[in-house]
Amino acid sequence: MAQPVFHPSVEGAQHGAKTLAQFLDYAKASGAAGAQPSNYMLEDGKKFKSAKEIKDTFASRGMSLDGISCHCPIWVHTTAWTGSPTVRPFIPADVAKLAPDEIEKWAEDYLLRFFDLAAELEVKILPMFWGVAFGWELATGYPWGFWKGGDYDLLEAGKERFVKKTAKIRKKANDLGLYLAHEIHPGTAAMCADDFNLLVSICDGDKCLTVNADPSHCWEGESWETRFRKVASRVYACHVKNYTIRPNVPLRFMAPNWPDRAMQFVDISSGDLNMVRYVEMLINIGYAARYCEIMGKKTAPLIVEAESAYRDIDATSANGIAYVRDNLCFPIAAGSFEDGMGA
Repeated sequence: MAQPVFHPSVEGAQHGAKTLAQFLDYAKASGAAGAQPSNYMLEDGKKFKSAKEIKDTFASRGMSLDGISCHCPIWVHTTAWTGSPTVRPFIPADVAKLAPDEIEKWAEDYLLRFFDLAAELEVKILPMFWGVAFGWELATGYPWGFWKGGDYDLLEAGKERFVKKTAKIRKKANDLGLYLAHEIHPGTAAMCADDFNLLVSICDGDKCLTVNADPSHCWEGESWETRFRKVASRVYACHVKNYTIRPNVPLRFMAPNWPDRAMQFVDISSGDLNMVRYVEMLINIGYAARYCEIMGKKTAPLIVEAESAYRDIDATSANGIAYVRDNLCFPIAAGSFEDGMGA
């Protein structure tokens, strides 16, 4: 019988109140075979835990280390220059008091040390997203006519800024054989497939620039199929997440409360997206084979990142893990269904 190529896994960033051990116990009890902890779960005070301690924690629970989410520190690194206070939740209080360039330097140093740990853990694929390297004006995506004037060009300045600010990080990643899997996402340095391909182009095809597929961020004009087929060869990681759009509510307005927003992250089984079709596409564009080859694993993770404005986060993720296990980790066809017809 054909064997599944996927196993159920779960993202740790939403469960940051838990220690690494607590998170793995929760994930295992919920039916996950692996987990993707956040970088914060690997910290021990002001330093990182040892690779041995982390490996032993996973091994003692029979869990696969499927990746490490480092969205927050990389977002801080490429957003600090703007002076935005939105980086503060993700950095120590004493660092938050520093000037923007010093915060950026702190984030860079943090990431270089983190990359060393990832390499020691043999985790070569790191889901993340680049910050607001092109400025908040372009991050709005709003098509007004003021991105370029007689004495400025925000897009061209952003290209130069991204290349320069990420150079040391990208070099370190390449030296260690790591892949930085950007989650194409509103408000980041690449909000659609074309934006991501632009980053690759201005960085001369840098092989560490890869993609973390997440269909729940394709809610404003670009379908998940269009997006991820445009970047197909660079999809090295994935999240499984769903959403719904409330009708007749503006997608963009100042609503800080999640239940008031038009786009709602929801349980994987109850959202607008067909997750089986999404997983079939991941197989078709080579994600599973690519991940297994790079990480030396027999199966690739389908990493649940279920969120809800209403349901408790632990319950939401547990529900998502069960859905992935029962519906998405199916055995893969060895050939066409036509092959046995008429035999």
